[in-house]
This record gives sequence, C-alpha cells and structure tokens, in this order.
Amino acid sequence: MDYILQLAASPEAWAALVTLVVMEIVLGIDNLIFISILTNRLPEADRPRARTLGIGMALVLRLALLSLLYVIVGLTKPVLSFFDVTLSWRDIILIVGGLFLVWKATTEIHHNVDPDEKAEAPSGSGFGFGIVILQILALDVVFSLDSILTAVGMTVHLPIMVVAVVLSVLVMLVAARPLADFIHVNPTIVMLALGFLLMIGMVLIADGFGAHVPKGYIYAAMAFSAMIEALNMLARRARRKRRAAGAC
Repeated sequence: MDYILQLAASPEAWAALVTLVVMEIVLGIDNLIFISILTNRLPEADRPRARTLGIGMALVLRLALLSLLYVIVGLTKPVLSFFDVTLSWRDIILIVGGLFLVWKATTEIHHNVDPDEKAEAPSGSGFGFGIVILQILALDVVFSLDSILTAVGMTVHLPIMVVAVVLSVLVMLVAARPLADFIHVNPTIVMLALGFLLMIGMVLIADGFGAHVPKGYIYAAMAFSAMIEALNMLARRARRKRRAAGAC
C-alpha cells in the first residue's frame, strides 16, 4: 500500500502514466480497426457482442501478459538462428502475426473489390461468429505482446502499466462502435483501413526480422492518408449537394 501511495504522490509517476496511456491508445488503433472490419461482416445484431468480446479478450490478454512480465521479457532472448538472422520468440510471434494480418487484409480487400455472394452465406451462423472471434483473438495476442513490451520499455512500475492498459482498453471500448459504424457507412474508408492493416502487417514482419521501422512514420502516413480521404469525402458531399440543388 505504501508503494502505491508513493507512486500516487510522484509527479514522475503521473507523467509516465499519461505518456503510457497515450502510447497504449495509439497502439490500440490497429487492434480496433481490425476488430471493426471483422465485426462489420457479421449480422448487425451480433456486432456489438463481437466487438465487446474482442476488446474484452484484448484486456484479459494484456493483464495476463502483465502477470507474466518476467516471462514476456524473456521472450526477447534469441532461440533460433539461421544465416545471419537471429530470432527470439517475440520475433517469431511478430512474424507469424504479421503474415496473418497481411493474409487477412489481402483477402478482405479481395472480398471488397470482387465480393463473392457464396462467401456471405455463413456470416449469419454461429460458425461465422466463432471464426471472427478466433481471428480477433489471434491478432489480440500479437497486439497485446507489442503493447506490453512498449509498457515495459517506458516504466518499471507494474501498477502504472496495469492502469494504463485498463484505461486504454476502456477508450477502445467506447470508440469501437462509432468507429465501426463510420467504417460501415463509408466504403472507401474500409479500403483505406485495410491498406493500413496491410502496412502494419508488413511492419510487424520487418520488425520480427530486426528491421525496426519507427512507429511515428507509420502513424504519420496513416494520418496523412486519412486527411486526404477526409478531403475526398468533403468533395463528394459537395458534389451531391450541387446535384441535389440542380435537380430542384
């Protein structure tokens, strides 16, 4: 208890908490986009439950990984070496997760460009719901590992990590429905989001092989693309208004 009170009275601890919460929210954007795209494939009645379950699993995984902190830190030790490449368990997890994300983003892009009516059939079944949850769980593991390793690199205080993780996941829970609805009603946003996921998958693979790409570059590119798409949306809205005014 004294330890918690000392942290609560420390300005450095509060600064670390705020910084870590912001970082965790930013890192959670990838997870949230993936969950939003997958759950939008489900019947409308199942989407809120799937989003809540997916984000809930992300919280459970993050807290479970925090409870195994020393094990997680140990995942960075080399376990495999070939040619001039040395891989740890963390690297292997990132590579596998990145490959899965690239595969999933590619198949979703294909579905949006050339939808197959037969592929829509199972989406309303329990099997379809279960498949979506399993895919969310698989990527939750990768994103949670990245999140916890970031937390470990920013502070040594476990209570700060726990509070930051809980707060960031609560923000994800609040933002999940508005983001999913926005993606659903704007088809071009879906393609942009899938492009983001494809890029993130490639970054995970590169990171796994030791080619670290600063996250700032990734999020700057995402922000620039989102800004361009926002301008396109405004232009389309203005054209619709002009057509409506001409029809009158």
